[in-house]
Amino acid sequence: MEDMLLYDRIQFAFTVTFHYLFPQLTMGLSLIIVIFKWKFLRTKVEKYNDAAKFWMKIFGLNFAMGVITGIPMEFQFGTNWAKFSELTGGIIGQTLAMEGMFSFFLESSFLGLFLFGEKLLGQKLHFLTGLLVFIGSWASGYLIIATHSWMQNPVGYEILTNGEYVLKNFGALFSNPWVWPSYLHNQFASIVTSSMVVSGIGAFYLLSKKNVEMGQMYVKYGVIFGLTSSILVAFPTGDWTAKNVVKYQPVTFAAMEGIFETEDGGSEIILIGQPNTAEKRLDNKIAVPNILSFLTYQNWDAEIKGLNEFDEDLYPTNIPGLYYGYHIMVGLGTIFIGIFSLAAFLLFRKKLFDSKWLMWVLLLVIPFPYIANTAGWYTAELGRQPWLVYNLLRTEEGISPTVSSGNTLFTLLGFIGLYLLVGMLFLLLVGKIVNGATTKKHE
Repeated sequence: MEDMLLYDRIQFAFTVTFHYLFPQLTMGLSLIIVIFKWKFLRTKVEKYNDAAKFWMKIFGLNFAMGVITGIPMEFQFGTNWAKFSELTGGIIGQTLAMEGMFSFFLESSFLGLFLFGEKLLGQKLHFLTGLLVFIGSWASGYLIIATHSWMQNPVGYEILTNGEYVLKNFGALFSNPWVWPSYLHNQFASIVTSSMVVSGIGAFYLLSKKNVEMGQMYVKYGVIFGLTSSILVAFPTGDWTAKNVVKYQPVTFAAMEGIFETEDGGSEIILIGQPNTAEKRLDNKIAVPNILSFLTYQNWDAEIKGLNEFDEDLYPTNIPGLYYGYHIMVGLGTIFIGIFSLAAFLLFRKKLFDSKWLMWVLLLVIPFPYIANTAGWYTAELGRQPWLVYNLLRTEEGISPTVSSGNTLFTLLGFIGLYLLVGMLFLLLVGKIVNGATTKKHE
């Protein structure tokens, strides 16, 4: 049973991690594309229209990859996690079905019209298709987050005599206090990823002295969107999300922050430290006194419960993974604010495009928002353990008893090999789009 649970979790973690590399770009990029198209309608400057069409090609390729990698992940609900689906399908099936029927089809249908229908539709209707792609992608994210939020903070349900969970209050799914903070935090994080990609590709054009005009525009808009979104990820959305964890999952918050013992007179915030679960302490820590209490409760002396206040059966099953995932996310987010702030300052001073070293930074930092987003999702998922549905359904109770660990390991190895090939093909195609971009001058 332990092997089955381990391989089931590893397989789902791998497939969902690889899958989310693509939606996190498309959700943020859809907004940037709409802004470019809107700028073209207002100014009639052709470079904005070219930018919208260029980035929609990248969007379309990411969208296709998201579909390809999302299908195996969805099938796992019926194979590896059949018991979970049987027990909770009456609730999570609602939002997942809505995501597929409404958001996904809206997004995919109008994506085709945007890519191929400009001449047929005219510019205003072409803009409308882009806007509907944006709405579809963000609605899709909302419905997925609503599903995830129910697992983190179950509301509006009742339990039948056979143990199944059914929806008692449909509106509760969408008024769940966990939904909006998580959704906004996730969406602004996706804009950070998109902004970093847009500014990074712009920096590549400037460094290679190819497509300089478009490169300058991409860097400019990437920096503006990046600074705004990276700040909003931290505050208020990150703050709201953390306060939800404090309120509804206090044991998770203690593990995230590395608080093994309740501290008198306010809790310190850990800058550096390594969790030592055997001895229940942090090794080699560097901390600032009372800051965590102030950030959490706006009170320097507020008490935050440590892990010692809870039964060990309720502890997250991987405290070091949760702690490091959280601190990687926060650390990288802070670095992004610093990079974009400096870039915005130089943009204001009209010195950004001549700063070659900062162009290299913007180019080389492209992978890091992907790492930060992944670390953020790992924080949410590891924080919920050992529960599939918090305080209701334990993880080991949701796996399928009929799928052997050997079958799961075999298919996991197959996914790793296949996704490696698909990922290399994706990078090759993106490279061709970037290198094949027009170099014509715009008036």
